[in-house]
Amino acid sequence: MLFHSATFIWGFLLPVLAVFYAAAGWAGARRALWVLVVASFVFYGWSHPAHVAILLGSIMVNYFLAGRLIAGRGTKRGKLFLVAGVTLNLAVLAWFKYALFFAGILRDTTGWAPLLPTVILPLGISFFTFQKIAYLIDAWRGRFTTQRWPDYALFVTFFPQLIAGPIVHHSEFIPQLHGRAFGRWQADRIVGGAAIFVLGLGKKILLADVFASHADAVFQRFSAAQPTGMVEGWGGVLAYTFQIYFDFSAYTDMAFGLALLFGITLPENFAAPYRATSIIEFWRRWHMTLSRFLRDYLYIPLGGSEGGRWRQAFNLMVVMVLGGLWHGAAWTFVAWGAWHGVALAVNHFWRRQGGKLPAVAGWIATFLTVATAWVFFRAESFAAAGRGLRALYGGEGLWPAGVADATIWLRAQKVVPDYYEFSELFGYLGLTGSWGGTGVEWRMLVFSAATQRVLWLVAGFSLVLGATPVIRWLWDLERARPRLNFWKALLVGAVIVAAVVTSGSTVPSTFIYFRF
Repeated sequence: MLFHSATFIWGFLLPVLAVFYAAAGWAGARRALWVLVVASFVFYGWSHPAHVAILLGSIMVNYFLAGRLIAGRGTKRGKLFLVAGVTLNLAVLAWFKYALFFAGILRDTTGWAPLLPTVILPLGISFFTFQKIAYLIDAWRGRFTTQRWPDYALFVTFFPQLIAGPIVHHSEFIPQLHGRAFGRWQADRIVGGAAIFVLGLGKKILLADVFASHADAVFQRFSAAQPTGMVEGWGGVLAYTFQIYFDFSAYTDMAFGLALLFGITLPENFAAPYRATSIIEFWRRWHMTLSRFLRDYLYIPLGGSEGGRWRQAFNLMVVMVLGGLWHGAAWTFVAWGAWHGVALAVNHFWRRQGGKLPAVAGWIATFLTVATAWVFFRAESFAAAGRGLRALYGGEGLWPAGVADATIWLRAQKVVPDYYEFSELFGYLGLTGSWGGTGVEWRMLVFSAATQRVLWLVAGFSLVLGATPVIRWLWDLERARPRLNFWKALLVGAVIVAAVVTSGSTVPSTFIYFRF
């Protein structure tokens, strides 16, 4: 079920809320917790019921292993359980997500092509695998000494964050199940959570999906090896840059709002990442819970920044390459991770040398680095990524195919045009007709498809650079209360109206990280 579908909102969420609070009022919050456990399994198995068995089996095995780690902490036997648990979780993830990828490597390097069955990737397996691994490691480290089955089951399966995160740490989730807010009807949390959910929904269908249509058209040109000018190339890459942010942060906003409805506060996952003035800062703002996991459970155990700059650079490359592979079973994701690994290593080296850029220059360098890397993330192949990079940096000219140079824009200033060149330009802009008394007027230029693309990009820059992130705008994280006033409520109402109007004419699109 998609968060922005009518099935989820009317057929799942509202009934679950009603049953949960009825159970909490009648039998107490501890018993109402089971309502959420059952509802989360129903949510997970909605599209593929067989995957419920995989999730349930994994939870049972990991719960058992955590118990053995608590009892055997500091012993060789306990360490064996830890190694077995981490290996088992990674093996399950590898089978479903990477088996075909590694089989392809074997075929290309040895000529042997193992026969593997086609499997459907279980929803959210990349996210809840990391949560379970962190739980096992913390059990081994003695971060907790007791556990309860329903608490652990909900920690793994809680439906608002089950599919695409954020990656929740047990210490920030399980204690809330014993807090006063859980299962207690609180109007401020209900109102605040609903408002955040609505604006997250608006982000998805009113922003991310619009940018997706622009990005898809350009990346299809990259895949089809069609000539793409620098202007058009950057238009598509910037559109994807905004799409992935609005899409992924929309899911996080909606998950945060949904969790508040049940009295649970999830961790923040985005903090205006495109305002970052260094790549180090970007990763402190982008997918913050993933960055935290990679730092605490991979980068620091590898040695972190200890051992000098070359050791640090090596550790960063390992972490980011594995982080790229975690995002997808393709060499393009590995390249995306390596790109960021190199950028982080260079940034740390620059800081060690005392280097410092003006804020504006730092922002430009960071944004260009991040946006260029998205080409690898979105491209369907290395060949398509190569064509995308070539287009971005002028390898195929400045203007779209068929538009020779900037003189066409000068001719629009009342200069008698060459009709053939103008017809190509207006075709690209989405116009019809001809110049000078035969249909093409300035108003056609103003309302053209190209003008709309430019305006959307301007809107994207304005929002990512100037607007406060939705969660911080509507919720006081320190005082745990909503930040609402008349104008914010009016905006939420407008988004509801726009979402209703839009949903009637389109099929809900999946999130980028939906099957991940």
